Amino acid sequence: MATSWNLPNLLSLSRVFLAPLVMVFLTVRGQFGTLLGVNIGDIIAGIVFIVASLTDAADGYFARKHGIVTNMGKFIDPLADKILVVAALISLVELERLPAWIVVIIVSREFIVSGIRMVAAVDGVVIHASKGGKAKTVSQIIAIIMMIFNIPYALPVMWIAMIMTVWSGLDYLIKGRDYFR
Repeated sequence: MATSWNLPNLLSLSRVFLAPLVMVFLTVRGQFGTLLGVNIGDIIAGIVFIVASLTDAADGYFARKHGIVTNMGKFIDPLADKILVVAALISLVELERLPAWIVVIIVSREFIVSGIRMVAAVDGVVIHASKGGKAKTVSQIIAIIMMIFNIPYALPVMWIAMIMTVWSGLDYLIKGRDYFR
């Protein structure tokens, strides 16, 4: 078995440490000034969020390519994804760019799916991310980036991400129903 301190796991861990930076640059208003009418904090937060999001694709690629899947990676990768997304969503609520109820729906789905995965893990079963779960993540990342940069129609895109989030959560519930019996 591969060591836990490998490139994919370090990339996942980097998301945990980049998430607070996204929050700081987004929420410390007026400290950084503006560039062409855009808050520099938003620009930095957006760049950090994009870099952190790219580590998600990179860690999976390297883990599969080099066959270095570890228990730590199975744990830290989805957790790091959730920390990054939730940190950005909470910051966007604080900035009044995003209604809190959307965040509650998204976070609730994450708790439910994580719970299903934990119950399955007790039986030694690993529930891998579904295609719907991956599409949900991509849609959330796109919506968050649009909201960070104040791109028009960001809120409707976030609605689509929320719908995909609920849809993929229902898929996990249906597939995981046997673990609740």
